[in-house]
Amino acid sequence: MYTFEVQDMTCGGCAASVTRAVQRLDAAAKVEVDLAAKSVTVVSGRTLDEVRGAIADAGFPVTGAR
Repeated sequence: MYTFEVQDMTCGGCAASVTRAVQRLDAAAKVEVDLAAKSVTVVSGRTLDEVRGAIADAGFPVTGAR
C-alpha cells in the first residue's frame, strides 16, 4: 500500500482522473482519494515509482510518498 501527497487535487473530477490513471496502469488497483487531506492511497502490485509516475503523467505532481 502506498500513500501519496497530491496537492493539486481540488475536486471530484481530479479524484476521478487520478483514479483512472492508476487503474490504467493496474486495473486491479484499489484507489482511495481524500480531497480534504490531498492524499491518495493505492493498493497495487505495481511499484511505488510506477504508480507515482502514472499520477504525475495525469497532471498531478506527487509531493510526497510513503
